Amino acid sequence: MRRTLSVIALTLLSAVAGAVAAVYVISKGTESNVQIVEKIIDNTPQLGTHFTSFEQGNYPDLTYAAENAVKAVVNIEVISEVAVQSGYNPFFDFFGIPQQQGMQKREQRSGGSGVIISPDGYIVTNNHVVENSTKLRVKLNDGRTFDARRIGTDPATDVALIKIDGENLPTLAFGSSDALRLGEWVLAIGSPFDLQSTITAGIVSAKARQLDVIPDDFRLESFIQTDAAVNPGNSGGALVNARGELVGINTVIKSSTGSYIGYSFAVPETIVRKVVDDLKEYGVVQRALLGVTYRYIDQDFVDNMGEQTGITQVGGAYVASVVEGGAASEAGLRKGDVIVSIDGVAIDGPSKLGEQIGKHRPNDKVNISVKRGENVKHFEVTLRNKAGKAELLPADAIDVVKVLGGRFSDADAKLCKRLDIRGGVQVVQVSAEGLLARARVREGFVITHINDTAISSVTDLNTITSKVRSIDGVYPDGRAASYMVVE
Repeated sequence: MRRTLSVIALTLLSAVAGAVAAVYVISKGTESNVQIVEKIIDNTPQLGTHFTSFEQGNYPDLTYAAENAVKAVVNIEVISEVAVQSGYNPFFDFFGIPQQQGMQKREQRSGGSGVIISPDGYIVTNNHVVENSTKLRVKLNDGRTFDARRIGTDPATDVALIKIDGENLPTLAFGSSDALRLGEWVLAIGSPFDLQSTITAGIVSAKARQLDVIPDDFRLESFIQTDAAVNPGNSGGALVNARGELVGINTVIKSSTGSYIGYSFAVPETIVRKVVDDLKEYGVVQRALLGVTYRYIDQDFVDNMGEQTGITQVGGAYVASVVEGGAASEAGLRKGDVIVSIDGVAIDGPSKLGEQIGKHRPNDKVNISVKRGENVKHFEVTLRNKAGKAELLPADAIDVVKVLGGRFSDADAKLCKRLDIRGGVQVVQVSAEGLLARARVREGFVITHINDTAISSVTDLNTITSKVRSIDGVYPDGRAASYMVVE
């Protein structure tokens, strides 16, 4: 009995750790026991071996993509002038001695990344990397440095285009962000913490993420989410697929620390390519508008508004309002319609509608499928520009929100009644740069007219495309004010 128990015990031990079992038998067991255990050890995988056979081609090899793509990713040094207070000495202040103070400009340096997309030096990056720059310096992967100039920026997508003067530069070709699959391997390439040509790998965790992080009232967000490590300095760098193609521009880190904790987000190639093409060809982003306000139908919508609207299933975009005279209105869409697809692409996420319209220019036609009650109707819609016209904007068209320099909201009905106005746009915040700051307009001011054109809402504000010559409005205390712009 004792011998039998010994053999059973040794068999169990060998299945877990063959080497330990062998030592036990040699010191304690008989010759027959040694033979039994040696046979078991021969059939037990050795430490470090694979339990499945390796098949070449079935495992991702990212070396080709990394070694080629890294050549086209650059480091961008950004130099900005900032105003700082000068002449202040706390010693004099302590003793109550008067001292003269003033403002002086100093250089502030920051950094980011960019991607060369043409042999003659066009580079795509983030708007937030270069927006306040007075000088840009680009360093290539091979160590060469160039001064760069801004070609154009688009705050709504956080995409910018800059250029250096060069020839036969290494480039990165665009791939297809639409073709990306969940779980597909991707590389993030950039200069985090000023460590140029850093490559990290991850997978596509999600697509069409809307985070509401771009500080623009007309933001267009449909981010690719990955778990490739991205840190400060990666902004503007490349998101590359396993074939070495550019599928996105790394833009956002969502964390409590400001550094990578498992999530990073990139502007998809579909948006990047459209913005770049517009900036190169027209000098301004040709943004098409459908002319509706909408809300994606999720479970929260069904729970809170399902009984009121008769909607019981998630998916699609509920049309909350239709802009009079806009593209949707002219095509026949109504308030209460549910947009289920655009050009055959299902509206199955909160950012899908914006992304699909964002691919187009004014005067483009899109086919929209709408659920109206129990029926599905199809409309061909001719998209319009922000001025409400089905034509491209001229190169000198302005972004009035950027020119004014601030954040705005529609004046509510109570405020309008108190001020005896039909409508307006209230200044929520005044930025340091812009017409409002230079004119000393204070927060709370309600804009009622620009260039003698009535402004009743933020939508009206966005239709202004010519230079701002005059601003009229009223402060919350009832004091009317007019500002003339003198160049």
